[in-house]
Amino acid sequence: MGCICSTSSSEKVKTQGYEDPTVLASETPCEYPSSSITVTVSEVDALYELYLKLSNSIIEDGLIHKEEFQLALFRNKNEKNLFADRIFDLFDVKRNGVIEFGEFVRSLGVFHPNAALEDKIAFAFRLYDLRQTGYIEKQELKEMVLALLHESDLYLSDEMIESIVDKTFEDADTKEDGRIDEDEWKAFVSQHPSLIKNMTLPYLKDITLAFPSFIARTEVEDSEV
Repeated sequence: MGCICSTSSSEKVKTQGYEDPTVLASETPCEYPSSSITVTVSEVDALYELYLKLSNSIIEDGLIHKEEFQLALFRNKNEKNLFADRIFDLFDVKRNGVIEFGEFVRSLGVFHPNAALEDKIAFAFRLYDLRQTGYIEKQELKEMVLALLHESDLYLSDEMIESIVDKTFEDADTKEDGRIDEDEWKAFVSQHPSLIKNMTLPYLKDITLAFPSFIARTEVEDSEV
């Protein structure tokens, strides 16, 4: 892959799905109305350079396809991963099979250190609600636990996994109806904040400083492939 260079405003407008950084930085994400503005114009500009790199890593069309998203997360575009699929689906707000720049920025905004805690909790709930029923059921939790263990290269016995799932439901399903609703999830996460630890990406707060080194590092990795 070639080096990502600075792109002028006129060139950016030509990219599919491009939205003005000032607008993106000033608006509140519609899916998370409780959010305060967390992303600055300079951060949006830096995210655009990252978006350009990801959206042209396999298919050069200025849109992030699932294979490109998978490659960015796990350095593998072919291996099936439920966790990656769920993240992609939540980023793909328009449900058109690709992630546009506006969707990329708005979705990443939830992971910003300054984003509201309730928005992180809500996003995590949707992540686990695989069937999109408004509830987290035991089988859904088990599938996500297995996916997260696989992504982390951790292997537990079937008995241990069942124990984790059963214990979680015992603690979270306070209504004892075999499923976890949003209120139960919020209460459970409040008692176990480590569950949404991965919902905050500290580097987003300093991306305008960190991005040049990120590009340099990924270019070295590309040259070694």
